[in-house]
Amino acid sequence: MKRATLAALGLATSLALPAAADDIKVGLLLPFSGVYAALGNDIEAGFTLALDQFGSETDATFDIVREDTEVKPPVALAKAKKLILQDKVDVMAGIVSSGVLGAVRDMVHGAGVPLIVANAGNDEATGSACSPFITRMSFSNGQVNRPMGRWMHDQGIRKVYTLAPDYAAGRQMIDGFVSTFTAAGGEIVGQEFTPFQKTQDFGPYLAQAKASGAEAVFVFYAGGEAISFVKQYDSFGLKAELPLYGSGFLTSPLYVNAEGPAAEGVITALHYVPTIDSPENAAFVEAFTERTGRVPSEYAVQGYDSGRALIEATRAGANDRASLSDALRQVSFEGPRGALSIDPATNNIVQPIYVYETVAGAEGLTQKVLARLPAEADPVNGCDMAPVSN
Repeated sequence: MKRATLAALGLATSLALPAAADDIKVGLLLPFSGVYAALGNDIEAGFTLALDQFGSETDATFDIVREDTEVKPPVALAKAKKLILQDKVDVMAGIVSSGVLGAVRDMVHGAGVPLIVANAGNDEATGSACSPFITRMSFSNGQVNRPMGRWMHDQGIRKVYTLAPDYAAGRQMIDGFVSTFTAAGGEIVGQEFTPFQKTQDFGPYLAQAKASGAEAVFVFYAGGEAISFVKQYDSFGLKAELPLYGSGFLTSPLYVNAEGPAAEGVITALHYVPTIDSPENAAFVEAFTERTGRVPSEYAVQGYDSGRALIEATRAGANDRASLSDALRQVSFEGPRGALSIDPATNNIVQPIYVYETVAGAEGLTQKVLARLPAEADPVNGCDMAPVSN
């Protein structure tokens, strides 16, 4: 039986494992403390679930060395060095923050250690800063927002006001939407970027949106900011006259219940919601809920598909850093999100995007899927997949 050994605080647990053709040491680099701990926990839960479910399909066994990035780039870089040089991992997975991914990128690239990105969405990671050793199984910031620009224009919306926090992800999310909405003939009648994690009162920005002549508002907010924004948008009385749209992180299953009735009627787009109607997703939701007692979020499925990608790579015979890097770039399978593949030009995932409305269900808020938008590869954006010279 295949087994995944979880190591506490980065120290490998000494357990007797059955003999196996290949023993793969995995460095799991995630935030287990700090503001993104819930994301790290969901990713880890999905990742280990996939190893348990699909482990019988490979001859490999997996030892997991777990490290906490604390969402701090210097800490993450030190932990990555430990995993690569001391623990001598064959592959790493995780990374929630784009800042953390930027900090470890050069070390991963220079050492030739395959990294499966299970969240961080900065466009550069599979664009100008791409690497043949970095494969993203989550999303890129532009990818999850570009389809929404076309879809909203198709619904007859012509004038939009945008809002997002003023940092790289906020700007990339909005840029992705704006590029396709304006290309389709839409007009951005106003745009503001709010101080990141410092904005407590969105009232002045909402007043500007109301006065802009917009037919709708499109935003990106996540986590605590999303909760505050959605609640204030509702209390400001705008939803009826100025519908709210956004990137799906605005109403993530991870925290939508904290938004409460204010989230009802908000329409967003994302690469995963737990109400996708497919056998693969139904099986995943059932297994994840049984294991954790909670409905899976997009973070959970990203961890799950990252674990599945690792299984698929070892099934192809990969058993060391070089062969795992090559095999991960060729992975494709039908998962809870739908058909997934990796674009060899960028090492970014190719996946469908779902437009959904948050609605009241029998057991609380849930997601009503309105449309499944076609999968498309990201632009190359300066990516050069030339191998490293040793």
